[in-house]
Amino acid sequence: MPPETVIAEEPRRPANDRPALTPRPMAKAEKFVEGDHVVYPTHGVGKVERIAIEDIAGHRLELIHITFEENRMTLRVPVAKARSAGLRKLATRKMFDEALAVLKGRARVKRTMWSRRAQEYEAKINSGDPLAIAEVVRDLHRNAGQPDQSFSERQIYEAAMDRLAAELAALDNTDKMTAAIKLGEFLKTVV
Repeated sequence: MPPETVIAEEPRRPANDRPALTPRPMAKAEKFVEGDHVVYPTHGVGKVERIAIEDIAGHRLELIHITFEENRMTLRVPVAKARSAGLRKLATRKMFDEALAVLKGRARVKRTMWSRRAQEYEAKINSGDPLAIAEVVRDLHRNAGQPDQSFSERQIYEAAMDRLAAELAALDNTDKMTAAIKLGEFLKTVV
């Protein structure tokens, strides 16, 4: 079965009456080259396979082809739209250390309805920002002896851990499972 190919689009306002989530911040302008590991906010860590000029609907576009092996998907992002789409290079070691410092912090759980908090957590995960994702992990992490999570809390927590582990794995040049174990061990040391 061939991998799915998606062309990136601008974020749209939800069709229902809910207000749109906060807009994604513009990524700084970066130059991408083949072989780079990059982060696309809504899909996580991928790898730039190639940058090519293609004719699409009568227009010549320079496209960045990003593959996401885990999803067997290829995303094509126009170079001109990469910044507004939030495409960025991997976090630096310093930034990832800041994300780990966020994990050490005290959980900040707002006293609002779960559905609203869940929306905010999803927006943080889809922002692609490792600091925001670390906040979600910190707020939803449960140590032994603490009350269990609901099903939806667990799903959001695992999605955030997955995104954080994927970026750590690419940064450490290892696999995601090893990075997830490393993060899990780190969280056990946090009191």
